[in-house]
Formats: sequence, structure tokens, C-alpha cells
Amino acid sequence: MARTDTVLGTAAERREGPDKVTGRARYAAEHTAAGHAYGRPVAATVASGSIRAIDTSTALAVPGVLAVLTPEDAPRLAEADDPTLAVLQNSDVPHRGWPVALVVAETIEAARAGAAAVRVEYTTRDHDVTLTDGHPAGYFPEEANGGYPGQREQGDPDGAFASAAVRVDAAYRVPPLHNHPMEPHAATAHWDDERLVVHDSSQGSTAVRATLAGLFGLPEEQITVMAEHVGGGFGSKGTARPHVVLAAMAAQRTGRPVTVALPRRMMPALVGHRAPTLHRLRLGATEEGTLTSLTHEVTTHTSRIKEFVEQAAVPARIMYASPNSRTTHRVVPLDVPSPSWMRAPGEAPGMFALESAMDELAVALGMDPVELRIANEPETEPDSGNPFSSRHLVECLRDGAERFGWARRDPRPGSRSKGALLLGSGVAAATYPVLVSPSTAVARALPGGTFSVRVNATDIGTGARTVLAQIAADALGVPLDRVGTEIGSSDLPSAPLAGGSSGTASWGWAVHEACTRLRASLAERSGPLPDEGLSASADTAGSADADSAYARHAFGAHFADVAVDTVTGEVRVRRLLGVYAAGRILNARTARSQFIGGMTMGLGMALTEGSTMDPAFGDFVESDLAAYHVPAHADVPAIEAHWIDEEDPHLNPMGSKGIGEIGIVGTAAAIGNAVHHATGTRHRELPLTPDRVLAGPRLNGPSS
Repeated sequence: MARTDTVLGTAAERREGPDKVTGRARYAAEHTAAGHAYGRPVAATVASGSIRAIDTSTALAVPGVLAVLTPEDAPRLAEADDPTLAVLQNSDVPHRGWPVALVVAETIEAARAGAAAVRVEYTTRDHDVTLTDGHPAGYFPEEANGGYPGQREQGDPDGAFASAAVRVDAAYRVPPLHNHPMEPHAATAHWDDERLVVHDSSQGSTAVRATLAGLFGLPEEQITVMAEHVGGGFGSKGTARPHVVLAAMAAQRTGRPVTVALPRRMMPALVGHRAPTLHRLRLGATEEGTLTSLTHEVTTHTSRIKEFVEQAAVPARIMYASPNSRTTHRVVPLDVPSPSWMRAPGEAPGMFALESAMDELAVALGMDPVELRIANEPETEPDSGNPFSSRHLVECLRDGAERFGWARRDPRPGSRSKGALLLGSGVAAATYPVLVSPSTAVARALPGGTFSVRVNATDIGTGARTVLAQIAADALGVPLDRVGTEIGSSDLPSAPLAGGSSGTASWGWAVHEACTRLRASLAERSGPLPDEGLSASADTAGSADADSAYARHAFGAHFADVAVDTVTGEVRVRRLLGVYAAGRILNARTARSQFIGGMTMGLGMALTEGSTMDPAFGDFVESDLAAYHVPAHADVPAIEAHWIDEEDPHLNPMGSKGIGEIGIVGTAAAIGNAVHHATGTRHRELPLTPDRVLAGPRLNGPSS
């Protein structure tokens, strides 16, 4: 039975909300001080090569310019574990947009003018930035991102596919995608003698401190990294990025506080991107719709300096029962910026392909796509054979279908229209793994009857402060308004980053444990508390990272209703509905916000977001928000997020699963499947822009 005497699950308002809407909340670039200076990177204009000469004289003559750092005179760093952070250390240019200099000036305007005045001569190399399925440089990596095996095979997928009664063999393409958080990547750094203090737009200041300590040869105790307020990240701020290293170098050189805020046009080259993925799906099934063979092959790119393999075939190892399966990743090193995490890496592109193929199979079978998914529900995780800690995908599909009115849907493509608009609806499933890392936390009871919780969590716009206070209040058995939280500084008890939908589970576990211990200590105590209060600490190493005998995942179902304009080719999403099974929901308000935010990002992935790598110049063509189109409020007229009550005793003390990423997973496929239902044309490459929709066969033409 779920508890009713708890603040967990209630729609508590975000504590920092008033500070953000009134401008009191300060972000990394807003921490200015006397003598403050600004740094502006100079980006390489060749796709591959080396610096032959740099002329900084004109830049240094710009009024207000204080210094120009180049590979010839920049502070030397220790060897970086992450090669993308070895900035201004040598003359090599691994890709276009790589920093080749940094101009430091008294004003932002002077820094920008100085950067424009730097003259760089290059020796160029032949470059290759084009991903193709059969690229000769491709190889099969041992591991994909997240430590997943690069390849997995069970049974005889080729033989089972060849003998299957019904087959789907289709290729799908997802372009490069960019994180583009609202707050660009920025850091303000200053040195106080041998101590380095940094305000960074980061998803985890503990990890950034460790990175800076290694690069600058300092004990971690001599570095403080703060990330009190962060304007989104979507993975691109998960670890240290070049801007924070450049800010620390510039502050060291000039002896001043220095802010480096990346212009948005520079972000695609410097902070990571979702790598493009080429998918081939082969599904074989009986005439009744039972899968007998499942093959998902993925080809993607990586940079030449750092391997990152988007694990897009991994969801196919989890979703559906099939006695014969193969999932592979093939990666091609190119002269491109290093890809990295973007919301639901692997799951977002992989589930677009898998769920599109499942829809194609449903059409080939003449079977309802909801029922096809239910018919192939596995009893245990297909890849590992482990039992699921909880899996309520069927309930999500059933509940979503009821809420959406799926039973009234005419399955025939093109059966609904309104003037020049073709109407259609589609469905797709969603999944995301349960991830958790060790964390520490300290809880303190104060003489006035209030409590404080200290943990270096990072609130990247998710409402972490509020939810951690709810966890603490629940464990302490006190009203929420008596609990305060301190987060966002590496001087606080260490904690993992906000990423992989693992933040609340990781930090909350430690907070819950510390507060439980504090409550026990208070129960044993009589008399007033000392002036400094009474504290208890927790470290979840050994428990949070212990192996589990269970396969732990969140699941969901997405339903989409679309209108396709036969004159313009424009696709409008009229309604989005998601239902999720994500453990115990700790805050109804912030959870709904996360689900809806992910679904909106999935809508962008489906219809508007896409980047192009220019083969001649080796640059992303769509590098800012003028060319890279993210959804606006008007693009989402009706969006609903619901969840089922799910109790799972195999997760953490709160019984929660991550919710920050599952909303994007499957949304693009649901929309694409709805477009097929509206038009009868199957589009297998994202985004579904008007030109692509118009280029497809008409409803009365041959279906593809």
C-alpha cells in the first residue's frame, strides 16, 4: 500500500522559481567582480590540418584587449584524459571549430573584436566528414557508450528471418542533433593565490573539479567549482567542456576573474552533439505477429581524437521477445567534432528506428500496432535473461489507448481528412534504463526545529532542490517547510552528475539514508540540541553501485495525432499523449514538466531538428537557433503526460526511476507512424520537413 502521510508525490512548487523569474538567480556568466575580463575563443576555419602561423598584433591593438592566448604561449596543462580538453596545447587542428586562440579583454565587445582580428595561417590536410553505411574506415567497437557490448547475438537471426512468414527489412536515418540548452556553456574563473574558484554551467561540479585538478596539477581541495543555477544541459554539460578550461587558463594568465561564454554558433563544435545514425532493421514474424527474428544494425560516426559510439541498437535488446536476434554497432572515425551525450543517448534514435519498424510490421500483418507490441511482451529481459524489477509497458499501452481514444481509429491509411489536411494517429513504446551512482550527503538538525541537507547535487532546471527537500522531509517525518537544502558546490559532500536520469535516485538515496540516521539519533536523544545542531552523514558506495539480479528499466507509451497539409507538406501535431511506468513519482509537478519537456524535444526531433555536415567545409550548417529549429509553444497545442502507480522494491529507498529522458524516447516514432497513417507514405529519415513530405508519393500513389 502506498503511503498517504508523506510529502513525496505531491506537487510541491519549485523552491528557486521566484529567484529565476525575478532575475535574482545568477548563472555562471553573471558572477562578475572588480577587474573582470572576458574571453572569446577563435575557432579554426579548416576541417583538418595544423596551425602554420598566428598573427595577434592587430588583436592586441584593439582597445581593451588584455591578452591573446595561443598554442605558442598558453599555460601548459597535464595530459588530458579527455582529448577534447587539450586546448591551445599544440598546433594540431582535428576539426573545424577547434579553438586556436583565446582573446581576453575588458569587455565582451572588445573580446569579440579582438577575436575577429586574429589572423591564422593553416597547413591543411584532406578531410572526410561524410558518414556512409559502407565507409571503408568503419569498424566494430568492443563497447558502445555506457559500457554496453558493441555486438550481441542470440540464435540464428538470418535463418529465422529468411523463413519468416512476414518480414520487414528497412533502413532509417537520424541526422546529427544539437543539445542547445537555453543557457550557453559558460564559466567564470579566478585564482586566489594557488586556489582556483570557478562558477561553471555544468551538470556536475564534483567531476569538473576533478578534471581541473588533473589538468592544472592541483589538489582537489584547492579548487571550488560552483553550479548553483544551470539553464539546461541535456547531456552537453555532463563533464568538463573546453570553455571552463579556457576560463581557468585566461584567469591564470591575466590575474583577473575571466568569463568565457561560448557563442551559440560555436557550441556544436565544442560541446558535443548527437551523432548521426544509420539503421537497418529486419523483423521476421509469424502470421499471428509473434517475432521470430530481430536484427538492428547501427552505423554512426565519431571524431578522430575521441571515440564515442551512440548505443542506438541497445534498446532492441530489451523491448521485445525474439528467440533469434542480432544487435550491432559500427563506427566511422571522421574529421568531425567529438559527439557526446544528448538526452537519451542511444534510446532516442534507436527507438525511432525500432518502433517505426514495428509499425511497418503491424501494417504488413494487418494487425493493430498496440496489440502487436503486447503480443511480443517478454517475460524476462531478452538480452540478459534477468527478471524485470518491474515492467508495466502493457499497462501503459492499454491506459494510453483508452485515454487517446485509440479504439475509434480507422486503421486504413488516408482514411481521415479535413479539407486539404490528411489526419492520422500513431503509437510507439518507450524505455530507459534505471541508472544510479554512489553519493554522499549530510543532514543536520538545528536548535530552532529546522533541518538542513547538504549534497553537491546539480539542479539543471529539473527541480532537484525541491525533490531532495521532499525526500528529506519524508525520511525525517517533518513538514517540508522545515527543511532547507544546499546544493551546487564542490565544497559540499561529493555527488555524481545530473545525467542518465540518475540524479534524483543517486542523491536522494544518500539524502534518505542520512536523514534516516539523523531521525534515529534524535529519537535516542533528550534535551536541547547544541548550538551547532546534530548531524548525520551517508555514503552509498557499495549499495547504490551494487550489482542487481534484476533488469531495471522505465517504460512508456506515446500516442500522436497529426495533420498533414497536402499543399505545403507541413506536419502539425494536434495532440501528444504519453503514459509512463517510472516507479514512484516523487513530485507530480516537476515530473509532469520533465515528461512534457522530453515529449516536446521528441517532437522537434521528428519535425524540425536536424543538422547537416557540409562536406566541403567540414562544418555544421545549422549551428544556431536561426537555422536549427527547436519547437515553440505554438508547435504543441495539446500535450498530456500521465503515469501509472508502480511499486518497485528493487531500486532505491524512494522506489523511484529516472524520468528526465524517457519522454523523448519513442515520441518521434509515434509522430512518424501517425504521418504514415495519415498519408500512406512511410518516411524513414528525420526530420519530417515539408520538402520531404511533399516529395513522397501521394495517398493514391504506391505506398512505400
